[in-house]
Amino acid sequence: MGILLTINLNMMKIAVKMLCIIFLLSLSKNIWAQESVDKGLQALVDDYKAVGLAVVVIKDNQPIYQKALGYKNLESQTPLRTDHLFRIASISKSFSATAIMQLVEKGLISLDDDFGDLMGFPIRNPKYPNQKITLRMVLSHTSSINDKNGYFELDVINPAKNPEWEKSYNDYAPGTNYEYCNLNFNMVGAVLERLTHQRFDIYIKDKVLRPLKLNAGYCIDSLDKANFATLYAYNSESNHFEAQPSAYNPRSEDIKKYRLGESTPVFSPTGGLKISAEDLATYMCMHMNYGAYAGGRLLEKKSAQLMQQKLSEPEGYGLALQETDTLIPNIHLVGHTGDAYGLFSNMFFHPEEKFGFVVITNGCIPKREDGNIALSVKVINYLYEQLIK
Repeated sequence: MGILLTINLNMMKIAVKMLCIIFLLSLSKNIWAQESVDKGLQALVDDYKAVGLAVVVIKDNQPIYQKALGYKNLESQTPLRTDHLFRIASISKSFSATAIMQLVEKGLISLDDDFGDLMGFPIRNPKYPNQKITLRMVLSHTSSINDKNGYFELDVINPAKNPEWEKSYNDYAPGTNYEYCNLNFNMVGAVLERLTHQRFDIYIKDKVLRPLKLNAGYCIDSLDKANFATLYAYNSESNHFEAQPSAYNPRSEDIKKYRLGESTPVFSPTGGLKISAEDLATYMCMHMNYGAYAGGRLLEKKSAQLMQQKLSEPEGYGLALQETDTLIPNIHLVGHTGDAYGLFSNMFFHPEEKFGFVVITNGCIPKREDGNIALSVKVINYLYEQLIK
């Protein structure tokens, strides 16, 4: 009996040692693999002189890789982290569209409503005065509206306030062509305010950001400014990066005299959200799962699917989300990009296979490939090859 007990104890010790060896080998392999990915990313950062780069890779609805390289601020040489906040530019449009789709679900509005009725003044292409411009057209950039008069004031398209309002429209009929337009989404933000009687930034925080537990927002004064990643535009003549402090202009005085449905561009629904790579990945997972998230559901499945359904060819744009088969060749992705103040942001996911990428740089040499920033394209393809494929 004693001999058998001794043998069993020795076998258990050997088994435990073997398990420890296997665990350490696996841990060592994972560490080596991550270090290898890190080195490849660093090489791309160096090639494009990126000030900083933050990435998050999602697989099977879980973050499998998070990394920040470079600097949050060049002058102080503060290292960048994946929880630092960026003004993500046009990815913000999808947050505005998400909030609008919630109102569509409640039956407060329809995607086929006359957008002029929603705005409170005529939205009509003067060359096609009898054709209504719908909310769906505005959300998909098929409205025939353009940015020629600018988009920082809603008055630019209001016939009662701007004698040159007609310049805000293209020559083609509404719904027949595509042109990317920032004014579209600043107006969407105004519609949100008119319907909810809440300030745009507060409504988005209550109905989109807070349910997902995101540390993000449109109002500068509501966020920790020390956590903002400085944005840098590349000056090709001097071969230097120049800080862009206006990216985080709080516009505090404008907010004091705020008028719902009129002052909305102060918060830039079209491009003003401040959020980290980590939290943007959480938001991305909600869309990847057609409105569902760990704590519940932000959108009905049919609403989320509709946002991802392309309404224009060849652009593949839906309702503030865009399809692409070229970012990673022959791989179907859905998402959006951002480009402002030297920042370039990317959020793309595969809704069926449940993987996705968030890639943000606060400044780099802005070389392009097929219209996309070369650094972003190379980083996403590299991460796909190393961690997903």
